Amino acid sequence: MRSRVLASIGVLAVSAAALTGCSTPSDSGSVTLEFWSWAPDTQKIVDIWNEEHPEIQVNYTDAGGGDESAAKILTASRAGNAPDLAAVEYTTLPSLIVADVPLDLTDAVADVQDAYTEGTWQQTTFDGSVFGLPQDVGPMSLIYRADKLAEFGIPAPTTWAEFREAAAAVRSADPNAYIASIPPGELGFYAGVATQAGSEWWSVSGSEWTVGIADEASLEVADFFDQMAKDDLILTDPLLTPEYNKMLNEGTILSWPSALWAPGVIESVAPDTAGSWEMSPLPQWTPGEKAAAYQGGSAVIVTKESEHADAAIEFAKWLNASDEGSELVLSEQNAYPAAIAGQEAAAENEPPTLMPQQADFYEVAAEISAETIPVTWGPNVSFAKTTFTDQLSKAIENGTPWRDAFIATQDAVVKDMKTTGFELTNG
Repeated sequence: MRSRVLASIGVLAVSAAALTGCSTPSDSGSVTLEFWSWAPDTQKIVDIWNEEHPEIQVNYTDAGGGDESAAKILTASRAGNAPDLAAVEYTTLPSLIVADVPLDLTDAVADVQDAYTEGTWQQTTFDGSVFGLPQDVGPMSLIYRADKLAEFGIPAPTTWAEFREAAAAVRSADPNAYIASIPPGELGFYAGVATQAGSEWWSVSGSEWTVGIADEASLEVADFFDQMAKDDLILTDPLLTPEYNKMLNEGTILSWPSALWAPGVIESVAPDTAGSWEMSPLPQWTPGEKAAAYQGGSAVIVTKESEHADAAIEFAKWLNASDEGSELVLSEQNAYPAAIAGQEAAAENEPPTLMPQQADFYEVAAEISAETIPVTWGPNVSFAKTTFTDQLSKAIENGTPWRDAFIATQDAVVKDMKTTGFELTNG
């Protein structure tokens, strides 16, 4: 049983002053920082920093993204050779905090908190302590074939009830077409729309965690999409397979409820459909609301092993929170910046090439981002994703209630956390 110190993020979130005192030596002279990330063209951004800051040079390594990147960082930290800084996805940050990898930055970055919306800042804040600077975010939105919906006389849905109505109208208009495919492997989607409905799949207070994957809001979400699938109104096939991409190109998949990063993905597999798509806010569970959760995005941490933490924090602030850095995240990485300055700069850009006719794309994106709800991820997201995918796949195959898959996932996640030594308020 792991000790109480490693029992939760809340326990690890000791004061920034204490951590900074023992982990942030005073830097003097020229230093070289090791920075791991994966975002496209990050080297170009690093080159700009290096030219402007000869006293703090950054050596960039493309370490890949997702769970693989987090595993590399953890392995390197345990071996005593972690980089000074690393980009991590929001979903993997809690597990790294539990493993005591990132430096508590609470005091060191307080001066740039105003560079972000409250919801964005919360993405890297756990039990009152800040463990990273947000770099890019993925507010959820709806990407849809505006030309096809117009051809069928179907308005873009603003609520999930309208989404179901639109799905039925699509099936009537073209028996080969579906409004969307929402497969069991999309844990981020289901967590996001459950959050939109008022759920919290993980939350932590002090040393105690609460898991809400099977709370009432989540089970209602499960029932909704379960019924859509059983009524043959949506597909549950995996995304971005050759078969899925073929349907995108043929115009028989007509939307993707996802996030602001989706246009670039669609364009990469269906470039000839450019000009046919538009983006709108994610459909709402309650008419008139503007709730949307984050799906995707990353932050930059400073590792506790860094011997040049002051310099690393300075670089992280420039990259993520400054006007120059956040605008480079937009222009060079083609990501949607987490910082308000980068989002304001995006409003002056041309829309994504997938939808060049939607002049207000970034204006709508900024409105969505301003209302985005932060999602707290737990320390065993990878385990939860595997379990959820398996359980929901079985439910789809067997025709059993999807809510049972949510309940089974909750039970497994709680058991896994208890076995690992976490304190829980439920289960």
